[in-house]
Amino acid sequence: MFSRFFIDKPIFATVVSVFIVLAGLAAMRNLPIAQYPEIAPPVVTVTAVYPGASAEVIEQT
Repeated sequence: MFSRFFIDKPIFATVVSVFIVLAGLAAMRNLPIAQYPEIAPPVVTVTAVYPGASAEVIEQT
C-alpha cells in the first residue's frame, strides 16, 4: 500500500531520497566532532622486590 505510492511516482521517490541525503549531509556538518578526542593512554606498573638493595643498585641491575 505505502510502497505502491512510491512505485507509481518514481520522480517523487527520487526527490524524497535526495532530500533525505541532503538533510543527512547538512546534519553531519553540524555535529560536534573532536579532532583529537581525549583518551587515557595505557599504563603499565612494574613492582620488583629486592630486599636490602638501594634504589641505585636496583636501577643498575
